[in-house]
Amino acid sequence: MSLLLGLYLKLVSGVLVGWILGKILPPKVPKAIGVFLFWIGVPLSMIIFLRGADLSGGIWLSPLLAWLAIISGAILARGWIYLKTPDWNLGTQGSFIFASMFGNTGYLGYPIILALTGEKYFAWAIFYDLFGTTLGAYGLGGIFAGFFSEHRVKTTFKDLLLSAIAKPIWWAFAFSLWFRQIALSPPVEMTLVRVGWCIIGLSLILIGMRLSQLKAWQKWRSVSAGLIVKMLCVPLLFGFILGLGGVSDSLQLVLVLQVAMPPAFATLVVAETYDLDREIAVSSIAIGSLSLLVTLPLWMLLFGNG
Repeated sequence: MSLLLGLYLKLVSGVLVGWILGKILPPKVPKAIGVFLFWIGVPLSMIIFLRGADLSGGIWLSPLLAWLAIISGAILARGWIYLKTPDWNLGTQGSFIFASMFGNTGYLGYPIILALTGEKYFAWAIFYDLFGTTLGAYGLGGIFAGFFSEHRVKTTFKDLLLSAIAKPIWWAFAFSLWFRQIALSPPVEMTLVRVGWCIIGLSLILIGMRLSQLKAWQKWRSVSAGLIVKMLCVPLLFGFILGLGGVSDSLQLVLVLQVAMPPAFATLVVAETYDLDREIAVSSIAIGSLSLLVTLPLWMLLFGNG
């Protein structure tokens, strides 16, 4: 409970500061922060926190789980559309399904997992995000979105794959595997960790700034089913499967949290790029991010030893 309360304090304060700043600062400020985090901040924080992570065991099961969760979310969301809203146009269907597939496993998943479980299993969260969410959202997701686009944006699989792997976080990941072997003095290690947490705080502020700029909240009824699929049904399913498979304690919680993250901001990026339903994308991100405050205690209770 103390861990959860501490996490809520960090999340709410960081996002609230960002929300306020987003209302008073010009739009170029969050854009500049986003560019900094994309090219420097997030890659640097990965290098720092991966030093203390455990890379042993079946860590490659993490991206496998990510892909299974992504596919499960798509199937359940498509089933809901077929049964309840078959009259939706292609753009609305695409945004709804995409939001049910890909979570905010980087900017939001990283700080939550570090705060609740520490660095030991942080590598599992990174592998989930890189080889699951990142490759999925900007690789498979592009092909998927192109299918639902009214204008049928033409993009080759090669272009999508190159776009996904050209991100600086991949180079940081490769460097961090080498950097783990370099011994540093305790003061230097402590300084690096502080820098890492400052970057995480900045990412929470950026989330708040972006949320403050979202305008469409009125489609909450339409997105609620997708959020139930993304943030409740799929995490519950895989959480119990992991338990039956002998995965327990902190590792189980790490993986369930990554599965249960609210829709990623990539949902909006893809919706705008491929001319899908922007309002569905915006509402899913905004309402999903707020819903996380309600679902986190559930995952702690079920998979965090109470």
